[in-house]
Parts: sequence; structure tokens; C-alpha cells
Amino acid sequence: MAKVQVAQISVPEGWIDFGIGQPHVDILPLDQLTRAATHRLQQGDRNILQYGMQQGNGNFRGSLSQFLSTEYGAPVDPDHLFITAGISQALDQICALHTRPGDTVFVEEPSYFLALRIFADHGLKVISTPIDENGLIIEALEEKLVKHKPVFIYTIPSFHNPAGVTLSANRREKLVSLGEKHDFLIVADEVYQMLAYTSTPPLPMTYFDTSERVLSLGSFSKILAPGLRLGWMQAKPSLLEPFIVCGYLDSGGGLNPFVSSIVNSMIELGLQKDYLNFLRKTYRDRMVALNKALRQHIPVLRFTDPDGGYFIWSYLPEGTDTEALLAEAKKRQVGFQPGIKFSSAKGFCNYLRFCFAFYGEEDLMEGVERLSRIIR
Repeated sequence: MAKVQVAQISVPEGWIDFGIGQPHVDILPLDQLTRAATHRLQQGDRNILQYGMQQGNGNFRGSLSQFLSTEYGAPVDPDHLFITAGISQALDQICALHTRPGDTVFVEEPSYFLALRIFADHGLKVISTPIDENGLIIEALEEKLVKHKPVFIYTIPSFHNPAGVTLSANRREKLVSLGEKHDFLIVADEVYQMLAYTSTPPLPMTYFDTSERVLSLGSFSKILAPGLRLGWMQAKPSLLEPFIVCGYLDSGGGLNPFVSSIVNSMIELGLQKDYLNFLRKTYRDRMVALNKALRQHIPVLRFTDPDGGYFIWSYLPEGTDTEALLAEAKKRQVGFQPGIKFSSAKGFCNYLRFCFAFYGEEDLMEGVERLSRIIR
């Protein structure tokens, strides 16, 4: 029987692709999830197989709120949580409920390229606004707001993808103030919030919300397993209400009630916390190894060490075409993400994004050595 592909990514044998932004299958927590599933199923509660409560199982939201309160160091109210099928689904639902084709949304420049795909699916006009080492540049955003009226701004405030930077607390406050002044929502993709290695980011964006403007999106994709398709939206109840009463959930019920019951046991048994600590150490070690290898073998490459997340955002001298460079790299069975993919304005042509989450340290160093033969 021919081998069939079951996962989204299939890496050819011998390849090292720094462009893959997900965990390797070897470190996914199969044993822990087996324990959690056994714990939940042995309780004999058939309700977990029924259509779920629209906002999400109350028991799970209670456990999740306690877990998040501990990780954030700030209280999380279960009534301020809405269970999603991950951030991609949440973004799609936000677009479905809050926008119409032709509406304007703001994104950071650069930004997560697959979010741009979702906005394109909804026919939205995307306007980019620049970031620096402290995240979104507020003065530049204010200039854009003179000419455009966005429905929302999509931001990745902590350990940005691809840039790795974190939005400062002061800028978070100013962003919320601008949202109130100009009547737009702030959609915060906070998937990397808990993957901090060398410094702690400010609290999630919802804690800065004084005017019911912020939708903070979290996910288990990066802290447990992406195949679970499970996440949450944290916001004031008035902002969650349109999602809870929408026709999609009125018909199908809450999202992923069975999976959320298993993850509930992961939290109750302390397995989620232990696994998150394991990921933090593993990714920190890989980040340090990749930083060192890049500086040693490709000194022409420039970058700032990230404090968390998945990525190193780097650049080569002006005039370098990293898309053309990628074609040469593939001949040596190594890959990366060229910077232009993250630009809605076709910029960052001399930039590269490296992910350190997928490969172990030995493969990371081998991949850098392969790249060093074409980047001089």
C-alpha cells in the first residue's frame, strides 16, 4: 500500500528546512495526552460527546482560567474566555462577523503571512504599518489613521512572527487609546505569549483594554499540539457575545468539546504545566544553538537575539534577493522563509526567517553549515 500523507508538512528525508514553523513530531506529547484521555474517559461522562456549550465547556474554561492566571501572573475570569478551534479559525470568525468585502484592516509590516491569506479570503483591504525593536510604531500608526479607517488592527504583540520583537507596555496602552479614539478593534495574536526564554513580556493585550476594544487570541498549538485545533479568545463579555450567539455555533454548538475535555485533564493532572516547562527549556537551548551557529558560520547575517517565541528574523546586505537565495539553498537540501512572504507591500527582500522549534541542535547546526556555503 502506498504511503499516504496525514500531516500538513512532509519533509523529504535529508532536508533541513528552517522555514517550518511548528514543533517536530518527535516532541509532541503523545504519552501525556494518552494519560489525559484515559483520565477523562474513565469518568464515564458522555456529555463530552454531545454538542458543546457555545462559549465552551464551563469546566474547561474554569481550568483554563486557573492555568492562564498562574502563567500570566494576573487573574483570568472564565466568563472572559471563549473557546476556539485555534487562532486561524478565530481570525476567520472575526472577519466573518466584523467585516465585509472591501473593508480595511491594518497589519504590522512585516506580519504573519498566513494571516494575510485569511484576510484576502474575506476580500479585505490590507494596510501595513511599520514596527521596530519595541513593536508597532505608534507615530506611524497615527499617520495611517489620518487617511484610513480600519475595522481592526491585527498585531502579534509578544515574540512577533516573524520579527521576534515584543510590543512595549507603553505602546500597548497607546494602541488601546487609539482604538478608542478611532473606533477600531485590536486583534492580538498571542500564540507565543507563554514561550518566554530570557525575558517576560508584558501582560496580554486584553489587560490594557479600558474601552472594550481588544480580542486576545491564544492557542494550544504552540504549547501542547497543533493537531488539537484548540484555542481561546480572551475579551470583555460584550465583545464575546457576537461569537457566542452566531449562527455557526447555534447550529454546531461550541468548538471542540471532546478535545477540550482531554486538555482539561492535561491541566488538572499538571501535565500541561510540565510540558510547557519542557518546551521552554528545549526551545531556549535550540534558540541559543542557532544564534551561535549563525554568528559563527554566516557572519554577514545580521539579527537580534529573540527573547522567546519560535523565530530569528535576520537580514543580509541591501540588494540581496533571498527568494533567489532560497532557490540555491534548495539545491543543498536546506530551506528558510524569505522575508518578502511576510510583507503586504512586497518588501523585506533581503530578509530571512529562521525557525528553531522544529529541529534538534545537531540538525540546526548542520543546516547553518549548508547555508554558509552559499551565503558569504
